[in-house]
Amino acid sequence: MLFSYQYVPHQMEKMQEFIDFIFFDVWCKAPEGLPFSLDLFNGNAELKEVMEAFHYSDAKGADFFNGHVECIYGLFAPLTPIEIDKFQQWYKANNDIEKVCGNDPAVHIARYADIEATYPDLSEQLALFFKGLYSDKLLGLKALREKIGQIDDHYDQFMGTNKEGKCPFCGISDMLGVYHTKREAYDHYLPKGLYPFNSINFRNLVPACHHCNSSYKLEKDPSFTPKDRLRKIRRRKALYPYSSPTHKIEISIDLRGANVDHLTPSDIQLIFGPSALAEEIETWKDVYGIEERFKAKCCHNDAKDWLEQIRILHDLGKLPEESLAMVRQQSEKDPIANSNFLKIAFLEGCYRTGIWNSAK
Repeated sequence: MLFSYQYVPHQMEKMQEFIDFIFFDVWCKAPEGLPFSLDLFNGNAELKEVMEAFHYSDAKGADFFNGHVECIYGLFAPLTPIEIDKFQQWYKANNDIEKVCGNDPAVHIARYADIEATYPDLSEQLALFFKGLYSDKLLGLKALREKIGQIDDHYDQFMGTNKEGKCPFCGISDMLGVYHTKREAYDHYLPKGLYPFNSINFRNLVPACHHCNSSYKLEKDPSFTPKDRLRKIRRRKALYPYSSPTHKIEISIDLRGANVDHLTPSDIQLIFGPSALAEEIETWKDVYGIEERFKAKCCHNDAKDWLEQIRILHDLGKLPEESLAMVRQQSEKDPIANSNFLKIAFLEGCYRTGIWNSAK
C-alpha cells in the first residue's frame, strides 16, 4: 500500500474484548469440567448481559452466537493442557497482525486448514463462528449494539481522521468519506475465510476501495505466496496497514514507446523501491494487481492529460526542466491527490524517453 492508515480507537473494539474473554476464560477452561452455563461469564459483566439477552431472544443472530459459543465449549472440553496451550499461541499470533505482516519467526499463525488436519470438527465450528461474527444480523442486535456501538459510526470517525480521500492500497480510486451517506467495505486483511480468531479485530479490518477489495484481493493471503508449479507456498512479508511511522513507496517508470497515443502495457516498466521493502512490495503488487493497474493508468486518457498539461506549460514559456520541477513539487506536497505519485513517475519517464517532445 502507498501509505498507512492511522489507527482509530473506537467502542467497537469491545467486541474483540468479548471474544478474547470467551476464548481464554471460557473455552480454554472447558477442560476443567464445569457444565456450560451463563455463570462462566461472571468475569465480564457486560458480556454476561449480552449472553443473557441473547439467551432469551429469538433473533437468528442471538441464537447463532450463543449456540456456537456453547458448541465450541464442548469441543474444547476434551483438549489436553498442551493442546490448549497450542490454541492459545495460535489465537495470540493470529491477532498480532503487525507481527504476522512482518513474518516474525516467533509468531506461529494458524489457518483453518492447519487446525482441520487434527481437529476437523472444531475447525468447522470455529469457521462457522468467526466467519459469522462480522455480520449485520449479529452486530446490529440491540443488546450487542448498546455495548459496542455501530460500525457506521466507526467508519465516520475513521474517515474523519484518515482524510486522504484515496484508497491506500492502490492510490488510484476515491474513497467514500465523511460527506457521503454510504461507506466502503472493510477488508479482512488476513482473510476471514482462511484465518480464525481475528474476523472482528479492527487491526485486521481495513477500509478499501471496491476494486482493491472485491476485484483484485478477494481471498488472496498477504502472508503466503501463491502456489508455485510444485504447488508449494511459503510465508512472506506484507505491508502492515496501520504501521507507524508510515512507509514510503518509491516508483519510477521507464517507457519503450515513443508515441503516447500508442502506448501499451508492454511498453511500460515499473520500478519500485526502496530495496529494504522489496519483499513487502512484491506482496503488495501480487495481492492488489498493482502492476496491471498502474500500467493501465499510464495507457489511459489521464496520462494523455498529464502530457497536455506539460504542453500548456510549454506554450507559456516553461522549459521542460521547469515543468518537471513544478510537477515534482506538487507530488512531494501531496503524492496521493490526483495520482501525483504516478503522474511524476510517468512524466519523468516520458522526458527520459523523448515522448515529452510529442507534447510540444
